[in-house]
Amino acid sequence: MESILKLLPLVLATLLAGLSAGICFTWGNAVTPGIGKLDDFAFLSAFQSMNRVILNPLFLFIFFSPFLFATIGAVQHRHDSSLPLGLIIGAALIYFFGLVLVTIFGNVPLNELLDRTALTSMSQGELSVLRQQFESPWKLYHTIRTWAASISFLLLVVALLFTKIN
Repeated sequence: MESILKLLPLVLATLLAGLSAGICFTWGNAVTPGIGKLDDFAFLSAFQSMNRVILNPLFLFIFFSPFLFATIGAVQHRHDSSLPLGLIIGAALIYFFGLVLVTIFGNVPLNELLDRTALTSMSQGELSVLRQQFESPWKLYHTIRTWAASISFLLLVVALLFTKIN
């Protein structure tokens, strides 16, 4: 029972990092390219709407929990072989810096700019400028997040494979 409890945070970190990677991949592979085909007003309006809906307790749990559970897992496995511990720590750091901090300091300010903008009162030219200011940087930050979540997930899977259950 003790070994299962020791393994549980690592399993949860892996599962939730996989869900985060999947959300990021789906958003970057289908959502943004799909709405990217819309005109400026429709694109910005759709993005505003999606940003408002995605901020919910389930998403926030999935978003923040991999780092938390990986950190707990690293503490619990601190006396194990250096390979799994290094992989867990690497996954946690990549997730934190590449997903959490990039989101907080990159995507969130762009989302907040868009959220407080009254799109219906803007001219076509203003909408076009706003889209140019928003879309390319947002996609760059999102690409970083997608890679960070995916690499973290992969590292956690490998850590699980090399973790000994006593």
